[in-house]
Amino acid sequence: MQILIEGKLVEAASGATCAEVLKQALSGKRFKAALACRVETADGEILLDLTAPLPDGAVKAAPVSAEEPDGLQILRHSTSHIMAAAVQKLFPGVKVTIGPSIENGFYYDFDTPKPFSHEDLETIEKEMRTLASAALPFERSLMSRADAVALFKDKGEPYKVEIIEGIDAETVSLYRCGDFLDLCRGPHVPNTGCVKAFKLLSVAGAYWRGDEKNPMLSRIYGTAFADEKALKEYLAAIEEAKRRDHRRLGKELGLFSFHEDVAPGMSFWLPKGMLLRTILEDFLVREHLKRGYDLVRGPQILRRELWERSGHYDHYRENMYFTEIEGDVHGVKPMNCVGHMLMYGETLHSYRDLPVRLFELGVVHRHEKSGTLHGLLRVRQFTQDDAHIICATEQLEDEIINVMHLSADLMDLFGFKYRIFISTRPEDSIGSDEAWELATNALIKAVEKEGKEYQINEGDGAFYGPKIDIKVTDAIGREWQLSTIQVDFTLPERFDLVYVGQDGERHRPVMVHRAILGSLERFIGVLTEHYAGAFPTWLAPVQARIVNVTDAQMDYVKEMKGRLAAAGIRVETDLRNEKLGFKIREAQMARLPYVLVVGDKEVADGGFSVRLRSGENIGFRSTDDVIAMIRADSEEPFKRGGMSYSFA
Repeated sequence: MQILIEGKLVEAASGATCAEVLKQALSGKRFKAALACRVETADGEILLDLTAPLPDGAVKAAPVSAEEPDGLQILRHSTSHIMAAAVQKLFPGVKVTIGPSIENGFYYDFDTPKPFSHEDLETIEKEMRTLASAALPFERSLMSRADAVALFKDKGEPYKVEIIEGIDAETVSLYRCGDFLDLCRGPHVPNTGCVKAFKLLSVAGAYWRGDEKNPMLSRIYGTAFADEKALKEYLAAIEEAKRRDHRRLGKELGLFSFHEDVAPGMSFWLPKGMLLRTILEDFLVREHLKRGYDLVRGPQILRRELWERSGHYDHYRENMYFTEIEGDVHGVKPMNCVGHMLMYGETLHSYRDLPVRLFELGVVHRHEKSGTLHGLLRVRQFTQDDAHIICATEQLEDEIINVMHLSADLMDLFGFKYRIFISTRPEDSIGSDEAWELATNALIKAVEKEGKEYQINEGDGAFYGPKIDIKVTDAIGREWQLSTIQVDFTLPERFDLVYVGQDGERHRPVMVHRAILGSLERFIGVLTEHYAGAFPTWLAPVQARIVNVTDAQMDYVKEMKGRLAAAGIRVETDLRNEKLGFKIREAQMARLPYVLVVGDKEVADGGFSVRLRSGENIGFRSTDDVIAMIRADSEEPFKRGGMSYSFA
């Protein structure tokens, strides 16, 4: 049998392993870097252990190294097995559950009488290094499902038994690493010595299978990389992310707070945070009015019958809250679309009225599990910059493009680079195949007309229609999903939305669901971390702080505060009887764009000694110059995209 390996045809003897075949075509260095083998057959590609026999019908093979995503995933999953082996050796009696690789590392969940502490991680990591240095092979074996159940029952591993009993197959695969045996599909690295650069990061609680009714497990998170350099870079990024954590910055800067004991998944907006939010909301309202949207607001709760009609009751009920009023069940809205359709349906529209664009900063509630809540990034109550565009089918492409332009303008304003994904029909969905095909093609055509690159995200659309998801990259390289544009032919049908066409007949419109920033709570959380709390001058709740040297300048400071405020500058004062250096440092710790120092000379000359957020002292500036400087700094980001900043 001949196999193609990186352009070379190689003879593969019957029963030869992947490693034996790869070795014939690869250099020593290239072969040594291989962790697994990618094999192509008539049925598609599969990943195999290097020790696995090359399957019959294989036509192509390639090494998989830790430098590529599949190889890194295999490395990390293998590291999770090593961690579990170390845990069971150090803590006899601990029961194992699952240990998958995840986006940036791996975890393993354990059932232990005493949850692991951060102090335990160092001990576990040390034992992992001992196991790694021993270069223990990962050995795969097959076993009947019945025998595997008996084996793990005998080992006292009830979670493994439960998993195996749920597998619809006659046989299961197991992997042994030293004394540790685990149920696993594989593949794995050849031996534990392949794992060199790893770090255990944290411990957390997690319910078995994510169900709050099940036992609470102790989860250990870790990460692994191909080499120490990549690991160090990642650990440095983690430290930077901690420094930027919006929960810490929100408290330090007086923006927002959380009281999980009384309002889990909900945020408390403090004065400066509420001002920042109001500035953002005011900008969004003005920008939408400029772009032809009408402002609306719907109620917070609607009768269950409406949610049944929309499909939310059948397809989204587990994420909703319900309440009973005088015997009628009402649903607290998780989305604004139902209310907007009712508003559209109040009037018989002509084709001349279309498109109708309804915009609402709508407060919604969604039932998120307590274990998933995370500051502003995952909440139960939030506000969407939500809009629904009802248009004729022939207007759809232009409307999608207009929304893409608005999204691009805002992403540019905030300094985000982004990628576009088109998400297609999920299994749990409503509507005809024809409607889904029309909607999906409309999204693809609009993106391609704009010359944008995109990726298809199979099966991740909304239950009522496909969507464009726009994912942004922040200042430290993390990706966040923000804007979404969803095309929906189904709900207009369910709510009997119509318009009168040029022919005098009634026609069915199409609806575009869209949110640009998405959840304002989540967006502000992302933005806080993106800027590390140093918001651009236009968005900063306090743009300048005036500090005095002695009490002799107090009257002047109060007068100048009034003058700057009258010019639309958001300004505060620090008149405390503290040393000047201390007050300046505090202003800089608060990440204020400008610190305006006033001593006797500044009073005499009618201005300020100006310090920037960076710490740079730019010297004396007159009051008029300071006002002009702050105004120009605030307006500068808006010069792109035809937007403007208001000091009103």
